[in-house]
Amino acid sequence: MATDDTHSPLELAAIEAAVKNNNITLAASENLRRWLQDARYSDYRSEVLAHIQDGKWKELDDAYWTVIPFGTGGRRGKMYPIGSNAINDRTIGESAQGVADYVLAMDPPIKNLICAIAYDTRHKSRHFAELCAEIFVGNGFTVYFLDGFRSTPELSFAVRYHKASVGIMVTASHNPPSDNAVKVYWSSGAQVLPPHDRGIIEGVLNAGHLKRTPFGIAVEAGQVKFTQAEVDEAFIKAVAAQGLGGPRDLKILYTPLHGVGASAVVPALLADGFKTVTIYGPHEAADSDFTNVPGQVANPENPAVFDGPVEHAKQHGFELVMASDPDCDRLGVAAPKTKSLTGPWGTFTGNQIGALLCEYILATRKKLGTLSPDHYVVKTLVTTELVRKIATSYNVRTEGDLQVGFKYIAQTMDEVGPDKFVFGCEESHGYLVGQYARDKDAAVAAMLLAEYAALLKAQGKTLFDALESLFWQHGYHLEKQLSLTMPGSAGMRDMQTIMTRFRAAPPKVLAGMRVIRTRDYQTLNQMLYDPAGQPVGTLTPFAGPKGDMVIMELSEPGNFIAARPSGTEPKIKFYMFTCEAPEMLGDLAETYEKLLGRIKALEADLAAFAKISV
Repeated sequence: MATDDTHSPLELAAIEAAVKNNNITLAASENLRRWLQDARYSDYRSEVLAHIQDGKWKELDDAYWTVIPFGTGGRRGKMYPIGSNAINDRTIGESAQGVADYVLAMDPPIKNLICAIAYDTRHKSRHFAELCAEIFVGNGFTVYFLDGFRSTPELSFAVRYHKASVGIMVTASHNPPSDNAVKVYWSSGAQVLPPHDRGIIEGVLNAGHLKRTPFGIAVEAGQVKFTQAEVDEAFIKAVAAQGLGGPRDLKILYTPLHGVGASAVVPALLADGFKTVTIYGPHEAADSDFTNVPGQVANPENPAVFDGPVEHAKQHGFELVMASDPDCDRLGVAAPKTKSLTGPWGTFTGNQIGALLCEYILATRKKLGTLSPDHYVVKTLVTTELVRKIATSYNVRTEGDLQVGFKYIAQTMDEVGPDKFVFGCEESHGYLVGQYARDKDAAVAAMLLAEYAALLKAQGKTLFDALESLFWQHGYHLEKQLSLTMPGSAGMRDMQTIMTRFRAAPPKVLAGMRVIRTRDYQTLNQMLYDPAGQPVGTLTPFAGPKGDMVIMELSEPGNFIAARPSGTEPKIKFYMFTCEAPEMLGDLAETYEKLLGRIKALEADLAAFAKISV
């Protein structure tokens, strides 16, 4: 390790004192010393010293308590000019260098040293995209650069289109405006999976000098090629090819939530034959601060983002409102609950949108004669079981034993065979149809959901009517997610403590229902419990995908809880699944209230067990 001893020993003494006074953690102090002593961080030394001299220990502890990891969505976090646990030029740069080093070290060598790069509307996204391009060119790659705000699924498509060895998407998806990230894609167009993810993070940790070719020079030399026009055309054509026909008489209002979606969703809808597609004005501009979105959280999972668009829709006769997150890989939907456009409207959960899309795609393909028992749909462990029931009703199998992250859906597509892949979905509003990409895509989901809404309109029905029909046929399913944000080093310790409690001594009763079995996906062991809540026998193994998750099955069939730390954000997530069998249904409104009460009781019991407040 190259070192530089120009720093003052007074700063090292100050760091030692800060550890003794519990102002920073030991791990933070070690990373901080490295940034002071290692020559690779010399560009940041003055900023680090200034923080120490100003006594900014809280900021330093947050920025250095760990090395920002690769999670389910790549490397993501809060932007800060310094720090191993922040998004800045060094952590982005070493991410690109680590990926390049890993690819260059592969045996046999990869011949097509090509990297595709795209970026979204966030603060510094273009800057980080250029930085990544400079590093890949500096390491001998040709870069295909999508210049202008483009969607994450278009980057996935571009990797496959250009036969690139890797891809980089600069985006923090639906995170707050303070955040940014890089998502790393492999040659398949999917986000990196084992063993590549671990190999890349090792490369990142060992990244020394960043090999860079200035962006302008790389462009002049033809080492950076701007291919956005060519890729745009091919991408929209590929999305539109997934259309299933039918009516197109529908007036659509769409909001990109200040993100990139106008480059993907609108062209896809127009290419599919929809004539009346309008962008909601207050959310149209590319705005890194998401100024006109409630709370500045541009997440289509949040019903509040629809408040303004729905009011506009009521006033101007729109029949469907759709929203995508800033990088346009997630879709949210609002629609009238009755045939009256000025009456009550409602939003759909990610699970409900997934169920509606699954029903529409399978029913239409069955009618068209393009569906067989060899076809399959894919979902994750924390996605509604209603999708599986719908697939079974069409004699289509479900690949559903997957950990959280769309990359596992992409992996399943390639392992099982993409030719028979019909539909993939996850509860967090992510959906894919077709083989053109290996990531979720709001454009294709919006297009097909609009087709379904137009078909239902022609039949005198609504999307809510269709959802109720699914409940009558397969049972009422109501799900909710409870997220607890736990930032910093203390938050990480608290998350580990909570997960340990769920593994070692789970609650005996939740919302009046007994816990009858727990499955620990970290060890792939399960435990059964008797009516008194006591373990039955010993731990036994079960087959499943390894991951940091615990699932607790409850005594009411179809009711269960999943607990897992997020792979992309400093939070622990609880997924609550409730269900009432179709033969038990009487009044759907009463059933909804019953299950909603059960959800609230689950929230309270989980919070009490984990010793948190909600």
